[in-house]
Amino acid sequence: MLEIPVIRFGKTYDSMSKEPVVHFETGETLAQMHQANGGLVKMDLRKAKNAREALRSFAPEALIEMCKKAADLYLEGTLPLGDGKQSPAEFVRIQSATTGLPEHMCASNMRKNAFVLKNMDKVLDALTRGLPLDILTKGYGIEGRGVTVSYQANSPVLGLVLPSNSPGVHTLWLPAIPLQVGLMMKPGSSEPWTPYRMYEAFAQAGIPREAFAIYPGPHDVGGALLEGCGRVMIFGSQQTIQQHAGNPRVSVHGPGFSKLILGDDVVDDWEKYLDIMVDSVFLNSGRSCINASGIWVSRHSREIADAIAKRLGPVAPLSPTDPKATLAAFCIPGAAKAINEQIENHLQTPGATEVTASYRGGPRHIPQERCDYLRPTIVHCESADHPLANTEYMFPFASVVECPQSEMVGRIGSTLVCTAITHDEKFKRQLLDATNIDRLNIGEVKTLSLNWLQPHEGNIIDFLFRERAFQDAPPPAH
Repeated sequence: MLEIPVIRFGKTYDSMSKEPVVHFETGETLAQMHQANGGLVKMDLRKAKNAREALRSFAPEALIEMCKKAADLYLEGTLPLGDGKQSPAEFVRIQSATTGLPEHMCASNMRKNAFVLKNMDKVLDALTRGLPLDILTKGYGIEGRGVTVSYQANSPVLGLVLPSNSPGVHTLWLPAIPLQVGLMMKPGSSEPWTPYRMYEAFAQAGIPREAFAIYPGPHDVGGALLEGCGRVMIFGSQQTIQQHAGNPRVSVHGPGFSKLILGDDVVDDWEKYLDIMVDSVFLNSGRSCINASGIWVSRHSREIADAIAKRLGPVAPLSPTDPKATLAAFCIPGAAKAINEQIENHLQTPGATEVTASYRGGPRHIPQERCDYLRPTIVHCESADHPLANTEYMFPFASVVECPQSEMVGRIGSTLVCTAITHDEKFKRQLLDATNIDRLNIGEVKTLSLNWLQPHEGNIIDFLFRERAFQDAPPPAH
């Protein structure tokens, strides 16, 4: 059994307090995680500036090359983990065993993280809009137009309060390292594996260990990071988003309420787009904020809901080791039951019908000895007024909502990803002008098809740095 210490800016720390990380099916303890606390984090925050200084001893271009090397190590290497070592296959196995995500999905998310590292030069060139990276190191310089510009880091470290539900979210913080910003991380309680493996891959690639701190621990660890770091990225619920709304220090990532829209000009041919709709709802077991939780159309809504339900209704849980497994387990006791009851309560409100029930041949909620599953659920909503018309859950759930095209932009609400299949130029303009849509796809693009060269819920460059006025006067003449 692994013993995994706290990492305090590259130094291991053995805590008297430990928590087991267990297999979601068997209950076997797979690792003992040494626990940090808020006081320890606050103490370490005094040294946060040293993390940035350690990274600034390398040029950004050198750090980018180290990121590319780290990509290979992360994806293919056998790396230290606590008092043991871990191969890629062991990483996938243990991540699946504690998160409930099928092993092949863990491997897929692993490849996503490695892809971003491998293409870090292209990612940063796109996110900085071609700004020479040495300007961020020096603090000022000449940009492409021949104008002197100045950028200042908002914080020497980025605090991270990380989730346990989907390992793919780690792509969002990876650019911090070549931007010479240190990391103070609170890993998810059941998914500490990616932060620790990434830390070792970075270190083996030559990036200073002093740039990293990893604090497994209770909620007060996250509270200390939120209080003490100049910039924090946090993952949580809709309540978390509302709690930190308007705080420029905090980048909150929660439910996406992503949508797929068929315009009036194409909706009569909806069958041509069925695969895109199904995949947008179903891939990655519906766990991502970029999965579609709503299909919005002006007509044919019942037929569309029935066609999607016919494809997804029969899907049942399989062992996470099965390469055909498509559903992730709920490992938190009571979570699946609560979601199931909430859906059933909402279905009592007139105007919505679950369509998958007739194709499922059994209950939605499947409790097991140590975990639960929720089978795919497609709901037809007669209008956008129903409570289920704009709802998101952490499994393949979507509402097919009937709504006039003229009202869609105003009724879909906050939307992380919107795929709109339409050739209507006036409707395209409405969508382009919609400030409630973060990522917009026009045409036949799955909501999960991300372009890594584009920002995701805000640009990390703008979050970590501020542009300011700067003038460098010439030296006096002698």
